[in-house]
Amino acid sequence: MKKILAFFCTLFSISAFAQDNTTTMWWNPINSEVNTIEGQAWPNEKGSPYSRLPERAEKDVSKTIWNLSKQSAGLMIRFRSNASEIKIRYGTTKSHKGEKVFELNHMPATGVSGVDLYAIDADGNELWCAGKRSFADTCQFDFTRLNPNDAYHKMGREYRLYLPLYNEVSWLEIGVEENAIFTPLEARKEKPIVIYGTSIAQGACASRPGMAWTTILGRKMDRPLINLGFSGNGRLDAPIIDLMTEIDAKVWVLDCLPNLIPEAWERSDIFKAEDLKNRIIASVKALRSKNETTPILVVEHAGYTQSLISENRKEQYETANKVQKDAFIQLKSEGIQNLYYLTKEEINLGIDDMVDGTHPTDLGMQHYADAYENKLRTILKEPKGHLSTTVPVTQYREPGNYDWESRHNELLKMSQNEAPKSIILANSIVHFWGGQPTAKMAREKDSWENIFTPAGLRNYAYGWDRIENVIWRVYHGELDGFDAENILVMIGTNNLHINSNEEIIEGLRQLMNAIKDRQPSAKIRLMGLLPRRDYEERIVNLNVSIAALAGNLNVSFADLGADFLENDGQIKEHLFSDGLHPNEEGYLVLREGIKPLLNLE
Repeated sequence: MKKILAFFCTLFSISAFAQDNTTTMWWNPINSEVNTIEGQAWPNEKGSPYSRLPERAEKDVSKTIWNLSKQSAGLMIRFRSNASEIKIRYGTTKSHKGEKVFELNHMPATGVSGVDLYAIDADGNELWCAGKRSFADTCQFDFTRLNPNDAYHKMGREYRLYLPLYNEVSWLEIGVEENAIFTPLEARKEKPIVIYGTSIAQGACASRPGMAWTTILGRKMDRPLINLGFSGNGRLDAPIIDLMTEIDAKVWVLDCLPNLIPEAWERSDIFKAEDLKNRIIASVKALRSKNETTPILVVEHAGYTQSLISENRKEQYETANKVQKDAFIQLKSEGIQNLYYLTKEEINLGIDDMVDGTHPTDLGMQHYADAYENKLRTILKEPKGHLSTTVPVTQYREPGNYDWESRHNELLKMSQNEAPKSIILANSIVHFWGGQPTAKMAREKDSWENIFTPAGLRNYAYGWDRIENVIWRVYHGELDGFDAENILVMIGTNNLHINSNEEIIEGLRQLMNAIKDRQPSAKIRLMGLLPRRDYEERIVNLNVSIAALAGNLNVSFADLGADFLENDGQIKEHLFSDGLHPNEEGYLVLREGIKPLLNLE
């Protein structure tokens, strides 16, 4: 994988790139040697490059659903670049009477047929890119005057390109200036959120692809998302449910009631309330029969904005919601586990949240996404706070020494192949000490080769990590699928220059609770920060608070800092290489402190 990405970055594959006469280098995702199109549950079975259902589904689903599945709602392409200008050119197929169609009468061309570009900076913050656009036989978006790099390095940042919501993409290319770094990123392989719904889930009437509530939710949760929203055709059809059972999902979502109100029953072969109830029950049971533990979220109709002035519209959604609630109660009474419910009141749309009384505005989309995020974070035990230390994010601060995402994927693979006995969650102090997985540098590897690795300790430390980055890693599977005996946590020194002690404690509280949820039988030890030059007194005081937090959370505490301090409270300079990282002698001191924590004496 690393060789492939390096090849793209440095040589620009001849098969994937073509050069025009303006020194723009163009890359076509279809020619990539790895799958770079995220949001497709069946990437090896697609009939057309940017479709959402496998080719074999054509014989099972209606013609309307099949045609809608060719529209690229929810598809996204990730790449890294330090370009100051990014160009997108592509073709679409929607037409009427031989003429290209780019918009609907209630939805602009930017949402129906446009693309949307976001960036993730080195600290994990989401950025949005404004582009000049044109819609024609070849559609084009030009994103200009971009800052090529963030503060840490000159290797660019991650970008995420979201594809049109209501048009089929026939071909697409991404262009950057000739000498820019460009690295396509493989589609993430972690379990996706899978959403089966209606036109609202597909994205009507978002102003641009990034504003569809499904896209917002995927961005908020920072997870792959499979959008199975089909305009006017989200009816809990058995062929779609059967396809959903093939997906190893993080959570399944059923949000089809907007297409299952009483006035739509007949065209869905539903003739009375009991038929709808039975369809809901059958759909849930079909999903549960394939997987006993994956959460299933059933969602109510969010209502119509004119319902306060139209009793008929109110009756429509209230009837559908009542039937579904009865089905949910029956399923729960029958013992169906991991089944959850999102109510109209929790979605809480207002009169300004819809374009036409049915389809959300961007404001309504945001409200939808907020309600879903709150529910899913509760279901998945992934709380998010308001302080920066409590908002889980990735980072890309040190690519010259290692690739953060690659290390995460490597640890996931290692734990699947061989579960670790003990782990240590930390930053560069431990990352570049030694151990597995191997790093570009190892400042004192003998302790790992001769003591820690044979004892089953795995190095879960990442250079430049902050508390919020470790929370992200825990939420995204690094502690899943195995039972560790010991977990050591020493994180927070990279938060000192941007966060108060109180903010650091709150981040550690959230992190420790996440660890306890996922590793309830492990012996968890929260460690004080090691002293560092110019922060000695603050760290001593902070460690007192960390010790108190450990006590409140009923986990063990260890402070190894005393051996690194002189009698006057300053660091022992001879144990450090730069005032922060221990030198070889310092690592030997740290080794002796950690050994008893793992019962290695």
